[in-house]
Amino acid sequence: MSDVQTFIRETVTENPVVLFMKGTAQTPQCGFSARAIQILRAVGLTQVVTVNVLDDDEVRQGIKEFSSWPTIPQLYISGELVGGSDIVSEMFENGELETMLREAGAIE
Repeated sequence: MSDVQTFIRETVTENPVVLFMKGTAQTPQCGFSARAIQILRAVGLTQVVTVNVLDDDEVRQGIKEFSSWPTIPQLYISGELVGGSDIVSEMFENGELETMLREAGAIE
């Protein structure tokens, strides 16, 4: 296993909520990443680990291989891939996202 895959696996398993995104939570570099951050804030999440895939091409490619998911952003909760911006939006609207985050102990 490559160092990148090890880094990704450790990141998603050691943190309750991880968002692989373009840019940072403070300065998202694409609309989908910005939307994902907005949604996470809207459900009351204050602690999220973000990984800026633009900082490292190996991580940018590696996360797609790790998840078999072709696009960024990618949201992980409790080590599981939740999905990208569209899925996160749907889950936010139907209440599933908040439930998942509560179960993960990420929000009260």
